[in-house]
Amino acid sequence: MKKLSVIALVGVGLLAASCNKEKSAENATTAQEQTVAESKGEVLPVDTAASVVNWKAFHKGGMAPRWGTLMVKSGDLSVENGNVAAGNFVIDMNSLKVDPASVTEKDKKPEDLEKHLKTPDFFDTAKNPTSEFKITSVTDLKNAPADAVAGANKTVSGNLTLSGKTMNVTFPAKVDVTETSASIQAKFTVNRADWGIKFGTSEADPAEWMISKDIEIAVDVKAKK
Repeated sequence: MKKLSVIALVGVGLLAASCNKEKSAENATTAQEQTVAESKGEVLPVDTAASVVNWKAFHKGGMAPRWGTLMVKSGDLSVENGNVAAGNFVIDMNSLKVDPASVTEKDKKPEDLEKHLKTPDFFDTAKNPTSEFKITSVTDLKNAPADAVAGANKTVSGNLTLSGKTMNVTFPAKVDVTETSASIQAKFTVNRADWGIKFGTSEADPAEWMISKDIEIAVDVKAKK
């Protein structure tokens, strides 16, 4: 595939970035890998049928945004004293889908982008078929940022592994706990280059200047007895 033919496709770096014509999601704070929180209390398995990770990515200036989904393969949330204390979930990278509604150009096909994102240019799903998020802490959030997910009440930190590299990310989230279930919803932006996903980020090549490094990740994970 010729380089120019994929310029409209590669802006998608990873699981999502918002167009600057919209209000972008809160930027996650990124740090080195940290100690995973110990599982305590009752452990609820993740409902994989009801859980999903949405991604959105774009070119600088909001051009040719792309978005889609990733499926949650497995995981659990630990609940103690009415709060989520720990947890993890595994993402099936081979389940990556591009929403056809985001590919409006007549000469572009969503399935071509899906294939490209699974190559070593991006996620190399043959080598890294899964990604994973492991909670390191959950604390109360007093003042949610205006661009946080609606109803955000907690600050969640966790180790996010993408393409074989692990970094810790911190973001506002809406965490709900009932007698029979627990859930985490969040929307935040990260820089894909922090995980070594650098295809299309060269500042030396004018053809790549329009490709954004930012990706927006929207997590909706539900667990129940």
